[in-house]
Amino acid sequence: MLRVRRVAYAGAIMVVGLTGCAASAETTPTATPTATPTATATTSTTATTTATTTATATPAAKRPSIAVQLNPDRVTAGETSKVWILANCPVPSGGPAHTGTATSKAFINGVPLNPVPAGSASPTATGTPANGSPWVRGEATVSGTVKRGSYTVDVKCDGTNDVGKATIKVVRAEAEPTGVPTKAPRAGGGGTFGRDVDDESSIPLGPAGALVALVLVGGAVVVAKRRSRA
Repeated sequence: MLRVRRVAYAGAIMVVGLTGCAASAETTPTATPTATPTATATTSTTATTTATTTATATPAAKRPSIAVQLNPDRVTAGETSKVWILANCPVPSGGPAHTGTATSKAFINGVPLNPVPAGSASPTATGTPANGSPWVRGEATVSGTVKRGSYTVDVKCDGTNDVGKATIKVVRAEAEPTGVPTKAPRAGGGGTFGRDVDDESSIPLGPAGALVALVLVGGAVVVAKRRSRA
């Protein structure tokens, strides 16, 4: 009888163990598929939000170029020349100076641009731009070694970072006209008048020559009469 009870207890323990294992096996697979879809959905939502934000971004507005003038706007190759640069730089606010800088491959170096003083007699800009900003200017030097061609002049306003540009042309010298006499004509009458002293020419016979001839003839007549009396 004791042996039968032991066998029954052992069977009951085995049933309880198998039931626990079955319950564990059914619980473990259920947790894994539930966590994975949640993470995937969150990532997709974040990616969609980022893509939407990037697509709807608005580009920054570009500033219009400032007016730039050159005086003169063309120079002769082979000659060192001076050129005035005038730029319509806006007046900065908050402390920066109202200045600018001009650069070009045709210039010997960079050119500082300063406000045009009132009542200045130096070259001034022609016309007034729409924004009505004051002009700044500076004088550049173009070397005589610069080759012929067109060169860009870049201007930057130091206080506001506004920019503008113009073009300067280096051209060849104009050829001198042909057929023009190198010496002025001599003044005076015709014939041999006005010739150089060393020119080989005979003395022209005129009224003075006739008078000399008459004097000589008269002298010869007087001498002949004296000899006949003697």
